[in-house]
Amino acid sequence: MTATSLGPFLAVVAALASSSAVLLLPSSDAHVARAPGRWSERSGRGPAPAAARGDDRGPLLRHRPVLALLAGSGVVAVLGGVAGVVLGAAAAVGCWWAAGRVEPAGLRARREEVRRRAPHVVALFAAALRAGAAPAAALLLVADALPGPATDPVRAVASRLALGADPAGAWRGLLAEPGLEAWGRAMARAHESGASVVDVVERLADDLAATARVEVEDRARTVGVRAALPLGLCLLPAFLLVGIVPLVAGLLGSLW
Repeated sequence: MTATSLGPFLAVVAALASSSAVLLLPSSDAHVARAPGRWSERSGRGPAPAAARGDDRGPLLRHRPVLALLAGSGVVAVLGGVAGVVLGAAAAVGCWWAAGRVEPAGLRARREEVRRRAPHVVALFAAALRAGAAPAAALLLVADALPGPATDPVRAVASRLALGADPAGAWRGLLAEPGLEAWGRAMARAHESGASVVDVVERLADDLAATARVEVEDRARTVGVRAALPLGLCLLPAFLLVGIVPLVAGLLGSLW
């Protein structure tokens, strides 16, 4: 690449890098937005609505069209011609696909928190039902006692139940919530079959607790496996210097 063509190339690279850096900066709304499920201390009216919370899609997914346009236009500007247009279109499509495949950290953290707290939420709901509370009232008690992503969706279920909606249909609303699908499915089946809701919820709480214990034990077992390679790489230089190098030096000295 000649010096004449190097200038525009570097300019395009600098423009793309600066634009990407600006897009990847956290949104200002994310700093002032309340955490999901937090109750307003002034109003006490419940969790902040989705519009008032920060966009948890992540910068890559949020600015995916702009990133794809930057990638495509950058390739076209650098290469030019028909090949540049073709490769630019391919780069734009590839950038769009890659940005959509990345799971935002906010969604991943929310899903993990829901999975971690779901056994406690279901167990508390079972205890409230066993104490004689109605399902809608029990859901509100659980949501007040354990605010957060794991109980935000159950408020909508409690509202539908309080308005007299079909219980099975109301509980199916949890099927779209990661980590709460089993709860919604079990409750919908219990209402459709006429089984004891309390017994179903207690069994589900026991199953979720057992699954959580198994997952914790599995993660604990994998710690040693994951740490083997880093520890081996750390100890390998010392092993070479202490064990192999003196042996090789002694053999070479005996030969000479």
